Amino acid sequence: MLEARGVTVERRGRKLLDEVYVTMPAGRITSIVGPNGAGKSTLIKVLAGEIKPTQGEALIEGRNLRTFSAMELATRRAIVPQSTTLSFPFMVIEVVKLGASVPGFDQNQDYSNRIAEDALCDVGLEDFRNRLYAELSGGERQRVHIARALCQLNAALRRRSHTAALLLDEPTSSLDLAHQSLVLGEAREQAAEGRAVVVVLHDLNLAAAWSDEIVLMSQGRIAARGSPEAVFQDELLSTVFGCQIRANRVPAPGVPYMLPHFLRTEPPGLGRRHTLNCSKAPPMGYAESKMHVPLQRD
Repeated sequence: MLEARGVTVERRGRKLLDEVYVTMPAGRITSIVGPNGAGKSTLIKVLAGEIKPTQGEALIEGRNLRTFSAMELATRRAIVPQSTTLSFPFMVIEVVKLGASVPGFDQNQDYSNRIAEDALCDVGLEDFRNRLYAELSGGERQRVHIARALCQLNAALRRRSHTAALLLDEPTSSLDLAHQSLVLGEAREQAAEGRAVVVVLHDLNLAAAWSDEIVLMSQGRIAARGSPEAVFQDELLSTVFGCQIRANRVPAPGVPYMLPHFLRTEPPGLGRRHTLNCSKAPPMGYAESKMHVPLQRD
């Protein structure tokens, strides 16, 4: 379990986070949502141990992150930031294997290669292993770094009783609909394996479809926390986002709208991702979304 206790982050007299108390349980997907500047990315960096709070503490299973060595922390959590810059001509498989190269992991080469290949399969990039990272699209690069994080967690040696956490900061921002489903389906698989999964999302439809819990942030504070059905209420969302929002309403006649949480569980062309070059035995497939709320008509 990840936890923030009374976390305040202040920079140049401005509070980016203001006395935040929140827990992110293992085995569940917790999505952090809110308007720009609400403190979402700052919170996920605090939970990853990348930012030291001005006040308060961040913990894993009750232990302050500041007491972990860099290697210990790497065994317990992996984070994928909004953007990452690589200047060297790495191949995709080399970037993914960086996750297994943390000093102290001490994995043999064959095992590192296998879990790197598995991670590429998990994000549908098994055919990209020998492509140059710099030649990929933004969405493909994003999936490479998610694979690197998966490789890191799978390479880490830790006790079975220890919780591992996967933290993803806007992982779907550059992805098309099918790959949004692919990535969040993999997040669901990670939660099903007992990991605490924390995701920053701007798309409220995706958050409603895939999340077990929602943390709604506003001006550095937690405005609400609970299930998607409990948090995504018209008045609350409209107040936080500063615009009129109506949840579960059909728009005016003639206005088309899409519901990504009703995507097919096997998007065409992606169902084979676990059938080639993968060492894992049964294919994991796509996780179904969790939200099946009937649409309400005015």
